[in-house]
Amino acid sequence: MAYLYLFVAIITEIVGSSMLKMSEGFSKLLPSIGAIIGYSISFYLLSLTLKELPIGMTYAIWAGLGTALTAIIGILFWKEGFSLQTVVGIVAIILGVTVLNMPKWT
Repeated sequence: MAYLYLFVAIITEIVGSSMLKMSEGFSKLLPSIGAIIGYSISFYLLSLTLKELPIGMTYAIWAGLGTALTAIIGILFWKEGFSLQTVVGIVAIILGVTVLNMPKWT
């Protein structure tokens, strides 16, 4: 169940970030409310995830995948810049999350 909570926490964080972009500095009411609700749900589900999974691994997955997917959404929906640097950054995030979740190298 913890991984389901984590997956939904990532999705709601991405929704919250998109709403934050749409709120234009909290100057638009509905997207501002959407951002607050998205982040609130995300943090609540993240707290439930932490009851079962280690904080380091959980936060790495939540923050890493949230950042990578938000960057991809920015490219696809907000027409934000796309370059080799963007690709390298997203790949580095995914590799970092993967390495943090590998068994210990002892």
